[in-house]
Amino acid sequence: MKKTNPSDYPDGASEIKGILVMNINPAKPLKDLKPTSKYLVAIDSDGCAFDAMGIKQRECFCPWMIAYFGLQPVAEAARQCKEFADLFSKTRGANRHKTIVRILTELLPSHPQVKIRGFKVPQFKHYVKWVNDPKSLLSDAGLKQAIEAADSAEAKKELSHVLEWSKKVNESVAAIVKNVPPFAYVRESLEKINGRADVIVCSATPTEALEREWAEHGLAKYVRVIAGQEMGSKAEHLAIMSGGKYDKDKILMMGDAPGDQRAAKSNGVLFYPINPGDEDNSWKRFYDDGFGKFMSGKYAGDYENKLIKAFEAILPDNPPWMK
Repeated sequence: MKKTNPSDYPDGASEIKGILVMNINPAKPLKDLKPTSKYLVAIDSDGCAFDAMGIKQRECFCPWMIAYFGLQPVAEAARQCKEFADLFSKTRGANRHKTIVRILTELLPSHPQVKIRGFKVPQFKHYVKWVNDPKSLLSDAGLKQAIEAADSAEAKKELSHVLEWSKKVNESVAAIVKNVPPFAYVRESLEKINGRADVIVCSATPTEALEREWAEHGLAKYVRVIAGQEMGSKAEHLAIMSGGKYDKDKILMMGDAPGDQRAAKSNGVLFYPINPGDEDNSWKRFYDDGFGKFMSGKYAGDYENKLIKAFEAILPDNPPWMK
């Protein structure tokens, strides 16, 4: 009998011109996760669990950004913009494509060096349109889909160029980012959580890099699912977890960036900040006090609000040259 309702199909399947097609759902590991506890701790990775953000941005992302986006004439300005956007502002830890678009359309055009030299920042209009489309999957897989669906040779060429950049970044991360340890009290905290709450990694980093880093330091054994950018945004990861698997007041998102906080807030779950520049003490506080309050139902309210207020004061919206 012909099926007309998508819910009638097996998971990850659809029908095209009467043919049943099996599509691999990247988020399937999250959707298939069966809770072993009433509580869930979701942990961001770069800059939160591991001190890897600086080396990744400075040694992997930035050099290839300058090369692939034609920013050599204003390389120092581009470097300042990249570090501000990804390390020292409220877009810290954002998806790589969102950050590149912010640099190309907002930060770099306003930089004094760019203005005084009369440098025209490359537009990459097809890429910007793709990034700003809320329906886009902002990953290498999403770029491949966009390339296949491109309606012009110009768009296909531009998006293919960006995909090549993203792959170069991933190759650099695999070659350069090694033996970067977790922050102090990460391992101790995971040991404390183990057996009392489920744990997932909730990150915008490619899953392959996450799996390598968490396995390298013997921490993967504490985690039920490692969810990277291929499984959707952090907000989408949390939406799956809070959609009937765990009560919202029993989910705690741990992160070092405002985007982590927004992902938690949009799903109505709790947020524990790892303060940039004070990560070790943030984890010690979680180990000593925060996790216990979460498990005892005393985290929400004054305790969480105090932590978030201090966190929000750390990172600015705009760089010095835009004030």
